[in-house]
Amino acid sequence: MSTTRILDGGMSRELLRLGAELKQPEWSALALINSPDIVRKVHQEFIAAGSEVVTTNSYALVPFHIGEDRFWKEGPALIRLAGRLAREAADAVTDRKVLVAGSLPPIFGSYEPQNFQPSRVQDYLEVLVENLGPFVDIWLGETLSLIAEAEAVRKAVATSGKPFWISFTVADDEAAIKGGEPKLRSNERVEDAASWAASSGAEALLFNCSKPEVMQSAVETAARVFRKMDGPLEIGVYANAFEGEQGDAAANEGLHDTRNDLNDDAYSRYACSWVEAGATIIGGCCGIGAAHIHRLRKTFSD
Repeated sequence: MSTTRILDGGMSRELLRLGAELKQPEWSALALINSPDIVRKVHQEFIAAGSEVVTTNSYALVPFHIGEDRFWKEGPALIRLAGRLAREAADAVTDRKVLVAGSLPPIFGSYEPQNFQPSRVQDYLEVLVENLGPFVDIWLGETLSLIAEAEAVRKAVATSGKPFWISFTVADDEAAIKGGEPKLRSNERVEDAASWAASSGAEALLFNCSKPEVMQSAVETAARVFRKMDGPLEIGVYANAFEGEQGDAAANEGLHDTRNDLNDDAYSRYACSWVEAGATIIGGCCGIGAAHIHRLRKTFSD
């Protein structure tokens, strides 16, 4: 049996593939409103492909996407729906345990660390945590661009009684790909983020929604920090398949093109390098579909 835990892949492209309509500003939240059965189907397909953890489709259930008024009026019900759909898909599996991760996204926009508002963030996170809580096994603060966002997640789930994972998105510009020091999109060092994680109480530190080329360096840095601190944290990666540089555009503005060269075989080779560097949790982010997850399961089971 594999010792590498397999996550799911990116939700939005799979929603599109199965016929859901996605458009800005609602993006993947629109599928919860108009076609929740397709959301359930995506969870089911990832599980069938080998995912051991499925993530709630709550990433876009923030004012940044659905608007301030709708968040307060309709948000709680949509958040509960996202949790229930993932829970139902996971509980339908009879031959193994599938966990549900509650997605806690960057409240003020992906790749937008400058927009973080510490005085308001808990108001929104509280709604997500309260309404996802009955359905999830673990919390996943994901695509976080700065350490303060991660600290906000830690505070938000502190009394929930459930473990939490933190996943940062890292800079993937040309300098990073050429071997520069790994940094978050806030320009904070991955080394400092790992040091924070080691003392935060998190069970795992992950890196997501960045190009595969920069992930190995981030994993190596985190592993080195954890060895020095005797930290028990697991390390994980779920990269995206975006084409071109992302630094000048928010991840949730428009539809990014995805790479033709990042098929399931190529992605699996990257994943092997992350595991060799110390990762034990592997999945996919935007543009990484069920076929990629199936290949990851086969690779690490073999």
